[in-house]
Amino acid sequence: MTLYLRHYWKDERLSFTSSTNKSMTFDGRLVKKIWVPDVFFVHSKRSFIHDTTTENIMLRVFPDGHVLYSLRVTVTAACNMDFSRFPLDSQTCSLELESYAYTDEDLMLYWKSGDESLSTDDKISLSQFLIQKFHTTSRLAFYSSTAFRIIFKHRAAPLLRWDEMIDSSSWYNRLYINFTLRRYIFFFLLQTYFPATLMVMLSWVSFWIDRRAVPARVSLGITTVLTMSTIITGVNASMPRVSYIKAVDIYLWVSFVFVFLSVLEYAVVNYLSTAQDRRERKMRMRARSQSLPCTCGISGTRTMTMLDGTYSEADTNSLAGYTEEPMVPEEEQEELHEVPEKPEHMVVHLSVSSESTTAKKKKSLRKLNIIQNTHAIDKYSRMIFPGSYIFFNLIYWSVYC
Repeated sequence: MTLYLRHYWKDERLSFTSSTNKSMTFDGRLVKKIWVPDVFFVHSKRSFIHDTTTENIMLRVFPDGHVLYSLRVTVTAACNMDFSRFPLDSQTCSLELESYAYTDEDLMLYWKSGDESLSTDDKISLSQFLIQKFHTTSRLAFYSSTAFRIIFKHRAAPLLRWDEMIDSSSWYNRLYINFTLRRYIFFFLLQTYFPATLMVMLSWVSFWIDRRAVPARVSLGITTVLTMSTIITGVNASMPRVSYIKAVDIYLWVSFVFVFLSVLEYAVVNYLSTAQDRRERKMRMRARSQSLPCTCGISGTRTMTMLDGTYSEADTNSLAGYTEEPMVPEEEQEELHEVPEKPEHMVVHLSVSSESTTAKKKKSLRKLNIIQNTHAIDKYSRMIFPGSYIFFNLIYWSVYC
């Protein structure tokens, strides 16, 4: 930041007699010939005094010895930030001024008018932060250091001997300019949060796609997973490498988990669908091998064929009035259909089982209905996934906003 740093003090040696009581103004050449405070910026990485077209230094001396020393300085200072709530965070940065050589017993620094000593332009703005407020403080800083006096025994062959330890610990007066900055979130909403939310919602589209459309659902799931990985990588590339979790990491990784779970959901659906088709195929083959074929002679012109049925004893007793005949093969049936005077038959394949066994089978099938019915898994996923994600967003924004 660039600032005008103004020092005020009184030096009676610079007082002079003036009939008009007007001050005298000098440039930077006089500064090297008088005493000035040796103030420096504590956590400065780089600072310099502007020198275009000449050094931007002004010295004004009043008749009673009061001195105004002003200079234009640009400072690049360090600020310890906590990114645990990034990008929904507020940071407090401070600019610290201190005397380099004079302790609090020799020089006392203080703000002339408290917070009113700071004045800024109303048009000042930062690209990522909003300056909410700033205030001034002052307190003492303690430096603990130890010095040693070194004695050389011989000039040609210097042998060092630690002779005496000198304690130079002391207190120094330090001034603080504290800035409270709040980060603008709109940029991160457009670049991070909205794309992540859209990718999660796009992954839900697979729940409405037919489970037999394997290429469509797999490609959609992989695309959303890779896109979420790209978003996470892009955000972390522009952030400092910190060892703790940030707020944006929580949102992105939870969104990534939702996208990944939608891919796993289809893997489960596809596996259960394949297993169910295989199980039904085995049941049909077993029903054909264990069925009791009978041909019941009836009068009429319709032919009704009941295959692969499971009936109780009460159902089979209802057919007691019919005459059992050997089952006619399909080739012979075609020949019989060509003969008009041969009456048509109803072919019934019966598998006799007890009522208790049938009830147990129906009960077990009812318990596994949700697992075996792949359509039901997609149906419940259409409600569970959006509901869970909305619930997560409510908690997230209520905590961090």
